[in-house]
Amino acid sequence: MRQISDTPISDALVSADSLPWVEQAPGVFFKPLRLSPKTGTWANLLHVEKAGQISRHRHLGAVQAWVLQGSWRYLEHDWVARPGDFVFEGAGDVHTLVVDPGTAMETLFIIDAPYEYLDDAGNVIGLESAESKLSLYRQHCAVHGLEIADIIY
Repeated sequence: MRQISDTPISDALVSADSLPWVEQAPGVFFKPLRLSPKTGTWANLLHVEKAGQISRHRHLGAVQAWVLQGSWRYLEHDWVARPGDFVFEGAGDVHTLVVDPGTAMETLFIIDAPYEYLDDAGNVIGLESAESKLSLYRQHCAVHGLEIADIIY
């Protein structure tokens, strides 16, 4: 087993089935696939159980997404992302993710930098980063008696 660290590696295989869903808000869960506080990047599956809205946010780096299940959209755009769709979000994009009624949404997100949560006036009210995701993951593992997986690199 590889040392759990933030050290660069050349290859990795992660079994998503072996990783837990971590609650980040009521009805919203993420499954961390890679967390790299050193580079500020991470990859995770996002699962939203029911219709709802995820806080307005601004990306400080690029984001790539691939929709696996359900559908979602941004209030600020006129498209809907559905299974098989690929979404690219550039640095500086501000948007509000909405999951419409129907099936649960699950999407793979690869995130290149933190993102800021914004209020309606555009003021920063929170920050999501590789560090904050790692902290939530570690807390979840501690509470449930789980080992930290080799996903920190």
